Amino acid sequence: MKKAVIVSAARTALAKSFRGSFNDTEAPVLGGAVVQEVVKRANIDPGMVEDVIMGAAVQQGTQGYNIGRLCAYTAGLPQSVPGMAIDRMCASGLMTISVAANNIMTGDMDVVVAGGVESLSLTQTKHKNAYRARSEAVIEQAPSAYIPMIETAEIVAERYGISRQLQDEYALQSQQRTAAAQEAGLFDDEIVPLTVNKLTFDENRKPAGHVEVCADKDECNRPSTDYQSLANLKAVWSGGDYIEQGQHITAGNASQFADGAAATLVMSEEKAKENGLDIMGVYKGMAVAGCKPEEMGIGPIYAIPKLLNRFGLQVDDIGLWEINEAFASQVLYCRDKLEIPNDRLNVNGGAISIGHPFGMSGARMVGHGLREAKRRGVRYLVVAMCIGGGMGAAALFEVTE
Repeated sequence: MKKAVIVSAARTALAKSFRGSFNDTEAPVLGGAVVQEVVKRANIDPGMVEDVIMGAAVQQGTQGYNIGRLCAYTAGLPQSVPGMAIDRMCASGLMTISVAANNIMTGDMDVVVAGGVESLSLTQTKHKNAYRARSEAVIEQAPSAYIPMIETAEIVAERYGISRQLQDEYALQSQQRTAAAQEAGLFDDEIVPLTVNKLTFDENRKPAGHVEVCADKDECNRPSTDYQSLANLKAVWSGGDYIEQGQHITAGNASQFADGAAATLVMSEEKAKENGLDIMGVYKGMAVAGCKPEEMGIGPIYAIPKLLNRFGLQVDDIGLWEINEAFASQVLYCRDKLEIPNDRLNVNGGAISIGHPFGMSGARMVGHGLREAKRRGVRYLVVAMCIGGGMGAAALFEVTE
């Protein structure tokens, strides 16, 4: 079986949804920029790309009509290059890399672009299609199937005794780690600067025109955050089927809505060597698992052991962990349940401090994790996510010298 390797990875900056730089930028523009960039960085003929696989969690509006094919267009790839869209909600971007790698490992393809994109600014709006969005047949079999994500995080905190203090302390750590990483320039090599027209608003929050901006730095980090400011925030959830009044989840200890795109160039090892390309890492495998929908945040505790057991590895064998910070409560539970060392987990922060464009995050975490693993000289990287609907996903990468 062939080896699937990653030879380049790039992303946009992460912009705050609704009021950030990308609040009026369509998803194919974001996705096309990173697809074009990973091909450019590898310095290969764009016609060599055999597929563009892009993930998005909200596949309608600007992200509908097969976002993979649309990004191939906006990247300027030849019309001979096809595209595909994947939706595994927050793990969509990670899933695309797995699909691309498996196509390569089985010999069907040699060169695939895989990544994810999410424009929450243009999809999570009053125009979102909610027509018959909840199936009574599904609810009959799984009453919590459509439970809001914030309520699941409250449930995890309550059921597993994760205090508000621990959640706020973790959120502070995330902000501090991201601030230090930004100051050290650790994200600079990942980001493709993108000049766009940002929608502005007047004092009455009415659209007031556009201003040209260059997005070249993540916008969500709050370097001045301190513990007391987090502790003073009010819990935002109320009126749920399981939790009537939330006590834990705030704007400070949950992931931030963001817009952005990320991509990787996945190749067979033979093709990479043939083209004289440096290898960032080798894709080893991926595992997915289901769990109770109302506890969706703990999905990684089922996917990660499944993955490690397949390769005969233990938690201590993994030198670096990227677990998506959907909420502090769930990442804390996963960390402690699996006994993952804190100094190997989300070492430069995560979605709480960087932002979480749903379908993009998995691809971002792979690109960042491979770079950080190489900086630290570790062999194995695991990237894992919780997934709405009650699932977890985890992927293993081997980092080359």
